[in-house]
Parts: sequence; structure tokens; C-alpha cells
Amino acid sequence: MHVDGFFEWLGQALGAVIRFIVDSLGWLFNLLTHAGGNFVEGMSRTLGMDTSLISIVGLVLGLIFLYSAVRAFMRASIILGIIWALLGLWLLSWIIH
Repeated sequence: MHVDGFFEWLGQALGAVIRFIVDSLGWLFNLLTHAGGNFVEGMSRTLGMDTSLISIVGLVLGLIFLYSAVRAFMRASIILGIIWALLGLWLLSWIIH
């Protein structure tokens, strides 16, 4: 009878620890989700674009194109730099209202 009480107590203690860890991780991920959502909302509102996933991906691609243009200009590749810059600016102007 004494052994059953010990294992019951051990199970409850282990369950409480697991419950605490799960609740803590849920709180942390909820906090990160809200922070990410607020970041995207603020950035979208400032740029005047939609908050859809396609718009965010287009924004990232446009910035990558502009970065490629800068790298091409630094390598003294004027034609390729102009092409990358035009592609990046075209994509960004299409997304940003």
C-alpha cells in the first residue's frame, strides 16, 4: 500500500513538471507569434502593402534582387547590375502601393 502511494505521488510530480514545461512552451510560442504578427502588420502598414504570404515573399525577392544589383555594380558589371536593379524595382513597385 505504501509503494502505491509513492508511485502515485511520483506520477503526479512528473505530470506537474511536464504540464509546466508544455504550458511554458505554449506561452513562449504564443508570445513569438504575436510579436511576428505585429512586426508584419507594422511593416505592411508602413510600406502600404498587403499582409499576405505572397506579398512578403515578393518583398524579400525584390530586396534580394536589389542586393544582387549592388553586388553586380561592385564587381563592375554595369549591364547585369542594371538588369537586377530594374527587376528588383519592378517587383517592389508592383507590391508596394
